[in-house]
Amino acid sequence: MMRPLNPNMASTFPPPVMEARRWVEGKTFPDTRPLMNLSQAAPVDPPPEGLMQAMAEAILTDPCAHLYGPVLGMDDLRAELAAQWSATYGGTITPAQVAITAGCNQAFTAVMSTLARAGDEVIVPLPFYFNHQMWLDMQGVRAVHLPTGDDLLPDPERAAGLITDRTRAIVLISPNNPAGVEYPPALLAAFRDLARTHGLALIVDETYRDFHSSDDAPHTLFTDPDWDETFIHLYSFSKAYRLTGHRVGAIMAAPERLAQVEKFLDTVAICPPQVGQIGALWGMRNLGDWLAGERMEILARRDAIRQGFGQLPDWQLLGSGAYFAYVRHPFDAPSDAVAKQLVDDASLLVLPGTMFGPLRAAGGTGQAEATLRIAFANADRAGLGDLVSRLGALTV
Repeated sequence: MMRPLNPNMASTFPPPVMEARRWVEGKTFPDTRPLMNLSQAAPVDPPPEGLMQAMAEAILTDPCAHLYGPVLGMDDLRAELAAQWSATYGGTITPAQVAITAGCNQAFTAVMSTLARAGDEVIVPLPFYFNHQMWLDMQGVRAVHLPTGDDLLPDPERAAGLITDRTRAIVLISPNNPAGVEYPPALLAAFRDLARTHGLALIVDETYRDFHSSDDAPHTLFTDPDWDETFIHLYSFSKAYRLTGHRVGAIMAAPERLAQVEKFLDTVAICPPQVGQIGALWGMRNLGDWLAGERMEILARRDAIRQGFGQLPDWQLLGSGAYFAYVRHPFDAPSDAVAKQLVDDASLLVLPGTMFGPLRAAGGTGQAEATLRIAFANADRAGLGDLVSRLGALTV
């Protein structure tokens, strides 16, 4: 037996995507019904050629690409983010309020490390993003779950009832992972006001903002001249520019908080990957039209999912947007058992709601056992039609 072992680590559940992959190990699938892997929300195609060329040229010709860089990221990338976000959101964001991280998961862990220690509490709506829950569990920070109804939207008044003297932050994701729903600007503003009233931080993870259905800014939080007193914004370049393997994310927060974030980042990774940052900067400067086309394709797939589930009366589509559909299954079995059975009966790999919320036996509402997350962004519209056909052929 391995000793010693941090009990917080031991009690944290295994990485869900890796766990799901084990369900298909050693299995074969018929040529007429190949496996559809809709478990992970990550692009499978490489970045556009121009972006790859820019990264390759940097590797071959820029000696600095192979050296440590600034802990908070390249100055040019921080400035580009500040300028583009200021224009998009109609607010004022300075480079000093921007930090680059090795992916958005690291952005979350870095920020949370500045906010909460063991014994503190953070309000997290259900269904949660599993890596957020995992980090809080590993750190001994209590995730206080905020249940949601069938619209999957968190209620600020209900959240207010969960605040205690140990609460340090409220965490939101919009467009949501895993639910796909987009939080209306007024709802985000209400949570900002709640957080400000109680002296809390409001963390909004906008990893999927580039695929938001609205042509307008997703919210007005940056228009507040004192936004960084309460609001902390997280972002990822992984989905926008297909840079998942290069790990580039971002934080926007008060410079004083980023000074604390710098301590965390310096001890974990020293600096974000240089080549990934070069690719992200090139993408921001050159791929606006391409990214707009990617957004329209994702929205078309969302529409296909909505139309398809309209043909499945036994299934209920609770949320759909960005990369995700969150559905209530019709089976008299918990979602983890259903998800495993879908591998054998339909050659489908999706994630169960039990990976996104507490079980009823642990105080959950039953939502986790009743739901599945389908990461549909990596299936084209024909593939989504096949998905619907396979689900429709199952016996309820």
